[in-house]
Amino acid sequence: MQKKSIDIICMGCSKNLVDAELLANQLEANGYETHFDPNPSKAKIVIINTCGFIGDAKEESINQILSFSEKRKKGSIEKLLVMGCLSERYLNELSTEIPEVDKFYGKFAWKDIITDLKGEYRSDCSNIHKLSTPSHYAYVKISEGCDRRCAYCAIPIITGKYKSRPMEEIVSEVESLVAQGVKEFQIIAQDLTYYGKDLYGKFAIAELVEKISDVKGVEWIRLHYAYPTQFPYDLLKVMRERDNVCKYLDIALQHIDNDILKAMRRPITEEETNSLLQRIREEVPGIHIRTTLMVGFPNETEEQFNKLMEFTRKAKFERMGAFTYCEEEGTYAGDHLKDNIDEKTKEKRLGQLMDLQEGIAEEMNKAKVGKTFKVIIDRKEGDYYYGRTEFDSPEVDPEVLIPTANGELTIGAFYQVRITDYEYFDLIGEWPMGIKN
Repeated sequence: MQKKSIDIICMGCSKNLVDAELLANQLEANGYETHFDPNPSKAKIVIINTCGFIGDAKEESINQILSFSEKRKKGSIEKLLVMGCLSERYLNELSTEIPEVDKFYGKFAWKDIITDLKGEYRSDCSNIHKLSTPSHYAYVKISEGCDRRCAYCAIPIITGKYKSRPMEEIVSEVESLVAQGVKEFQIIAQDLTYYGKDLYGKFAIAELVEKISDVKGVEWIRLHYAYPTQFPYDLLKVMRERDNVCKYLDIALQHIDNDILKAMRRPITEEETNSLLQRIREEVPGIHIRTTLMVGFPNETEEQFNKLMEFTRKAKFERMGAFTYCEEEGTYAGDHLKDNIDEKTKEKRLGQLMDLQEGIAEEMNKAKVGKTFKVIIDRKEGDYYYGRTEFDSPEVDPEVLIPTANGELTIGAFYQVRITDYEYFDLIGEWPMGIKN
């Protein structure tokens, strides 16, 4: 008997992706066949996992729902279900406005989908992923929610208070993923550095990373996303001393001007930020820091923006992303501050900041030419293999391009690759024949 097929469309961040992978595994345990983001979608049952973080992401999710609603209306699909952050936040409104959707589920109600599809939640399959990623890397979510109250951020509204997962549960999940062939682990949370406070009465991220590091078969551990206030410095010792903990830290700083930071409700100062960065770099030599910065926050002056530019110029972040302020209803800024920086100015500032970062990234890449790095191979496309160093997270960071003429490589394997050239954001490398890590 042919299994009934379900297409799962994933929107938004890697934390959403984990939910979709856990759901897919449960559905397969109940006799379904699942596919992630097929193009085109062919299944008669479609589940859309939405994002509700910022305006652009919400719009993309709504457009995706509307697109599949048309298919549902025409009868080309039999059932359309929607889950995730957008439906968590706007459950009643969406149910009223898009009746073609058979049912909307909140972010934490995805288990109900299994029951509604005539299955049962399998406790023996809990915390087991059906990977949507290549088989050699996976995302592991260590908590839900956030106790920070940044003025611009809707995440706490959507996800609620911080809730750590028990260490033994996380380690068990890592062990099961290793058994599936996973070698590289992206450890994710809204705020990694707060981990354990609610369960153990202390920040316990360093201890957790040590335990994951001890699991046989774990080759790389990479950390997303840290918060600068109350940073747990014991984590740096683990990063420095454990070979399988990547010298990479994703820590969103948002801004450097004290008045803007205060208005953002970010309890840190310019001096404290610079001190934190200095200590991180001193205690973990060679670390690559990824940060996120925001431009166009209400009342940001040209002088304050220039200060952010100068900070970026001096800090020389190895990896940096930036975005413009987007007013979110229900947040402190959305309710109490006027969004008084026009979009043209926001986009101009964003462009200037990213142009600056492009030059810094080029400088960083140039410095790598002639050096040899451990590289994991993600895929083969055309005349190149595409891989990453320990300093590069999937999807968001630079890649290492290795000509296929250089020799046959194995997807998911590690190689020692010598960097021969660079582009603005990517590196070009060669693999000396016969040298495999």
